Amino acid sequence: MSRLSKRMKEVNRIVDGIKNPLPLAEAISCLTKAPRVKFDETVEMHFHLNVDLQASDQGVRGTVVLPHGIGKSVKVAVFCKGETTSKAQAAGADYVGSNDLIDKVAGGFMDFDVVVATPDMMRDISKLGKILGPRGLMPTPKAGTVTTDVERAIKEVKAGRVEFKSDKQGGIHLGIGKKSFADNKLVENAQHLIEAVNHAKPVSVKGNLIKSLSVASTMGPGVKVAL
Repeated sequence: MSRLSKRMKEVNRIVDGIKNPLPLAEAISCLTKAPRVKFDETVEMHFHLNVDLQASDQGVRGTVVLPHGIGKSVKVAVFCKGETTSKAQAAGADYVGSNDLIDKVAGGFMDFDVVVATPDMMRDISKLGKILGPRGLMPTPKAGTVTTDVERAIKEVKAGRVEFKSDKQGGIHLGIGKKSFADNKLVENAQHLIEAVNHAKPVSVKGNLIKSLSVASTMGPGVKVAL
């Protein structure tokens, strides 16, 4: 029978003491007070949504700019042509190109976190659908990653804009920062995400969109949040 480490015993003590869902600030405080591991854990939010999983019009999707970012540098690949290329480079894109970049990605290059593209590149990028799609990297107008204003898109992504999308189980799972963040910064990021998810509520959903919500860290406890 395996023995629990001192860290896990302390984690269990904290979780066992929580009988009811907590206000957001208190739930995050519980996470940050839990014993730390050797790396800076990601703090995640887990939504369970009140949606009909069989209804095609009840998927929830959107973007949100987290005011304090997510705690890691984001590499952006931009597919564009002509003078937009220099604008993208000046705005801080990590990789910029057109057919040359498409060929590079088709050959296995994936050293980026977000893809931005101009509308005139989408026909060519479609051939990368089987590569980018399963990784959630295919640019879309709804996510703001297909745009003529690539400068703005790049700056927002670098500043902390993230995309969220409900999964087949009716959940949304997204990191909102690192455990090393000050509690108030995690709370503000969480509040922005909650507001964005509620704002993305499909018209056909009756009642509250969020059925339940919890916060957790990579190696820490999950704590239910009072709605």
